[in-house]
Formats: sequence, structure tokens, C-alpha cells
Amino acid sequence: MSDDTIRLVTIGRILRRRWRLLAVLTVVGALVGYGASVVLFPPRYTASTSVLLPGQWEERELLTQVDIATSSSVVDPVADKLGWSGVSAAELRDRVSAKAADGNIIKISGTADTPERAQQFSDRVAQEFVTFAARIAGGSTDAATAPEALREQVVETNRRITDLANAADPGRTVESVQARTALEKLRTSLEEAMTKLDEADLATNKAGMVVMGPAARPTGEAPPTRMQLIVAGALLFFLLAVIGHLTAARVNRRLRTEPEIAAALGSTLLGTVDVPGERPQGRGPRARISRLLGVDTRWDIPTPQRSGDEAGRRIRYRRVCARLRDRLPAPRRLLVVVPEGDDIARRAAGQLVLEAKSDPSPSSSSGGYPMLRVVEVSVDRPLVPDRGTESGALVILSAGTWTAGELAGIAEACADGGHEVVGIVVAGPVQVLPTRSADQPPDDATLALAVPGHARGGSA
Repeated sequence: MSDDTIRLVTIGRILRRRWRLLAVLTVVGALVGYGASVVLFPPRYTASTSVLLPGQWEERELLTQVDIATSSSVVDPVADKLGWSGVSAAELRDRVSAKAADGNIIKISGTADTPERAQQFSDRVAQEFVTFAARIAGGSTDAATAPEALREQVVETNRRITDLANAADPGRTVESVQARTALEKLRTSLEEAMTKLDEADLATNKAGMVVMGPAARPTGEAPPTRMQLIVAGALLFFLLAVIGHLTAARVNRRLRTEPEIAAALGSTLLGTVDVPGERPQGRGPRARISRLLGVDTRWDIPTPQRSGDEAGRRIRYRRVCARLRDRLPAPRRLLVVVPEGDDIARRAAGQLVLEAKSDPSPSSSSGGYPMLRVVEVSVDRPLVPDRGTESGALVILSAGTWTAGELAGIAEACADGGHEVVGIVVAGPVQVLPTRSADQPPDDATLALAVPGHARGGSA
């Protein structure tokens, strides 16, 4: 797993073998999301009011009006008028937002803890914004008609100047020339005044903003809603659990394949044997919780295959004994080394000893199966007994349990004790099928003991 690319089959294996744990963590995440919605993100409601800005506005001018709508000059008076207990003006400034829409419209949104308050808050901010903008422009609705009346008076004066100029003596005396010159200057001054009047009228029109109706009362919560937080919490915890499993598998350096195990011990694989799988039967609350959540068994190893029957499993042990007999000189005595804590390997070693003792032909020319002595060795500080009458050491272990460094330590301990590692046996758990009977294996199985074969994906 540490060197393999993460594939969908790996995620599928996590879902199949850890579905109880994932379900519990998902529920916990949903509860955390619910708690966050109650404590950190209580329900909020948002209402919006639109304000129309008549006239022509440039984009930068609209952005300026947006900033004004959310400024303290607008929001602070609203906070004073509302007088909500426990809500300060600074908090209200964080709850109001504005944006420029198409058609010279500014959309002002206010957020509160109830739909009624959100509607009231949005309307008050819009009204205060219009009042403040008119005050800045220096105009009011009462003075809106004054520029128009002044314009009419200027037009009338301009007409009178033209009549006077036509009635004056057309340049016959000095006085008439001076009068016509003064009238033309007066006409120019009036035209300049009209231009300034038009500019002032444009500014007055810009200041005449209109609130386009009251805000609609919100019918749903503003995001993030309570349901969104619950779903987000459940999904977050589920993904973290899956990622945690994948990360643990990636950093796991335990050897899982027979070639890696053989390379770490520097010896030859003699075969694989099957051990009926048994779930750990620990006691106490922790063991019961582990069994309930399904974490008492590893998920990153292949699913145990089904074993045929007891006779088929014994054939594998006998084949290992036959290969040991062929590899060792007489007297055939071996030290069987089992890593301490490897329950599967310990059970496999016990079965192998029983099969070696039940040699059907101890007095044959082949000399019978080797005599085996089992010792358990600590992987932290491995220590193997010194060599006596043994011809070497046989290491039995289960796949996916030990790292390369731990197995190298066992090999060094064997070498320090004067034992040559003559072979390796890998034990794996299998699912036991209902057996037909407890009879001995058939005669044809005995004939096949000396014939090397393959089973369950490995040499046997």
C-alpha cells in the first residue's frame, strides 16, 4: 500500500470494512455542524432594497455611492433609530452590504436574526442613504422648482436685451455704441449663467435618488443555513476519515508481499500456509467498542480467501515439511522462529510442528520430516538461542505485520546465534467453510506431498 497508487478499489475496501466507523464519524460531523449552527452561526435572514439613481452615472461614481451606502455616516444613524438591544453600530455595519446593479440601481442588503428585523433594517438604511446623498448634494425637494423659474426669467431678460439692442440708434452716436456693447456683454454673462445653471440642475437631478419600494420579507435563512452546516460537517468528517485511512496506509511500511519478505530476511520462500481466521476476543469496554466499530481487524490487507477444508490446509503444511526434508542434511533439526505478537504465525508454527511429528514414514530412506523447536523472538530486541543440534532456522510470520527493518533484525539475530535462515513460511488467515467430516486427507493427497505446486496466489 505504501508504494501503490491509490485506486478506487482501495477506497471501496475502506467503505466495506470501515463502514461502521465511517457512519459514526459522519453522524459526529453532522452533530458538530448542528452545534456550529447554534453557537457560531445562528440563523440569519437577509432582505434587500433597491435605490434608483436618476441621470447618467459613471462606473466609478456608482462605486462611490456603494461605499457611501455602507459607511458609518449612513449606518450609525440607522442604529440609533432602531435601538436594538445588544446590537452595536459596528455590528450593524458588518451586516449591511451594497452593490451596483444594471440601470443605475444600487441594491442594499441588510442581515438580521429575524425576517422582520432584516426587512426593517434594509428599508431604514436605504432611506438614510437617500437622505444623506441629498444632503451632500445640497439640494432638497422644495428647491427643485427654483432652477426652472430662474431659467424662465433669464430667457425673458435675454429677449428684452435683444429688443433694446434693436431699438437703439444703430451706431450713429458714441452713446448708442456704448449701449449696444453693454447689452452684448450682458447677453454673454446671461449665457454663462445659464450654463452654470444647467450644471447645477444636473447635480440636483443626481441627488434626487428614489427608493424603489420596501424590501421583501425574507422567507429563508441566509447562507450558511443550518442544513448546510450539518451536511458540511458530516461530509467533512467523512472525507477526513477516508483521507486518514489512506494516509495511514501510505506511511505504513509493513511488508505485504512474499518477495519483499524474502528479500528482507535474505532467504527463500518455502510456501504459504493457511490459518483459520479468528477475530480478536479482547475484553473490556475498549475491545467491545472496537468490535462494534469494526476496527478490531485490519482493512489494508486482502480479504481472507475461503479455505476448502481441514485436509486441504494440512496438505500445505506437509508440503512445507517435505521441502524442508529435501533441503536439510541429517540430522534434520530446525529452530522455528516466530515474531513475538504474531498470533497467526504462532498458530501456524504449532500446526507445522504437529504435522512434522505425524510423519507417516519416519523410518524410510528419506529420513522423515525434520524435528522442529519453536521459539518466539521479540522484534524490538531480537535474541535467538545459540546453535545446538539444529541445522538452521525457519522463520514463520504473517504478511502485512512487520517492516523490513524488523525482519532484518530477526535475520541478524539468527546469524548471531549461529543459525542460517534456511527458509521462510508465510501464514495467512482464511475463512473456514463448513467441513464434511474430520477424516484424514485422501490417499491421493499423500501421493502429492512431494510434488511442488501453487495455491492461493503463492508457492506452496
